[in-house]
Amino acid sequence: MTNDPMDVLSALLAGAVDILDIPDDIRDAAVTRYEHVGTHLATSGGPEWSIYPQGSFITGTVIRPPTSASEYDIDLVCHHDIEKESITQAVLKKQVGAMLEEYYDLCTSEASPYAPDDYFEKRRCWTLAYDGVGFHLDVLPAIPDLGLKRSRNGILLTDTKLRPWQHGNPKDYAIWFRNRSEEMRRKLELKARAANVAAVPDWAVRSTLQRLVQVLKWHAYLAFADDVDDRPPSVLVTTLAASAYRGGENLGHALLDVVERMPDHIDQVNGRWEVLNPAHEKENFCDKWNEPDTAHRRLKFMAWHKKVRRDVKLAHDTRDAGIDVLVDRLSASFGQEVLRKSAARWAATTTGLRDTGRLTIAASTGALGVGLGRRSPTHTFFGREDS
Repeated sequence: MTNDPMDVLSALLAGAVDILDIPDDIRDAAVTRYEHVGTHLATSGGPEWSIYPQGSFITGTVIRPPTSASEYDIDLVCHHDIEKESITQAVLKKQVGAMLEEYYDLCTSEASPYAPDDYFEKRRCWTLAYDGVGFHLDVLPAIPDLGLKRSRNGILLTDTKLRPWQHGNPKDYAIWFRNRSEEMRRKLELKARAANVAAVPDWAVRSTLQRLVQVLKWHAYLAFADDVDDRPPSVLVTTLAASAYRGGENLGHALLDVVERMPDHIDQVNGRWEVLNPAHEKENFCDKWNEPDTAHRRLKFMAWHKKVRRDVKLAHDTRDAGIDVLVDRLSASFGQEVLRKSAARWAATTTGLRDTGRLTIAASTGALGVGLGRRSPTHTFFGREDS
């Protein structure tokens, strides 16, 4: 701890993110199952088929579902190494569906512990449901995007409602995201050295950038709880946050700076709104803002950004009023249950400092710190003294 009141806000939000993060057992179960599916695809279809994660799972920014009835949604790319001229979207989608049906039947007949509970088709993917484990895998059929000259990692994706192939580049996007944070790269290198391996996945560490993305995503989840269709896409929030991030390892300070600067990375070109994929210039993460039926989503995004900016500013202005005040002020936007649990954990970590007389309270503000002000009295929770 330090005597910087902003550290109390950082500790509160970081603790909330720890609670919201995907549990190790669910993450490990997801990895085991998509590797099992991938092995089947390679065996059934041949070496030109592969499967790998994309999105929040690969960047290490997954957060728990907003309701107890929801599941973790994990995106996978099912990659068929074939040229665009040799296949159509419909055929590729059907091929992947057939192999997943074969996989489902095989696992079910063998009573495999990795058997999905169900599988079904969606607009851009096939879904493998694992109800008993609390997540589902969305499998997106893809082929190489040979038109992306700067990288071999570009992909073309299917969409049953759109004629053109959709562009993407999840592998290089993850690299771009990692490179936005020197702290993240440093922690990954240390983790790899400790494990004596060449590299470790991004979710193996927690950096300030990852945490602030998770904080913003959770805020959006709650703000759009009754309007899920218009909720800003996770990748849009992640891209704007990572683009605006200028380093720093204090979550409170970084979040305040990032939220202020996010709109600077939204462009309007020839009357069209753009937040381009930094790893593929043909993928626009806010393309729905340019379509008549969904143009209202830009206004809803801006209204959400105004709200999160106001909430973060309120937290900043209240940062030296004590953790109980912070919890009360932020509960409406970030969830009372999560914040109270975070505050309780934070309070528990201060017990040792308080018992040794190192935890103090600033006379003018009541802020907790180390080595300054008067000694903090013993308490049970939120400042209530023991009787």
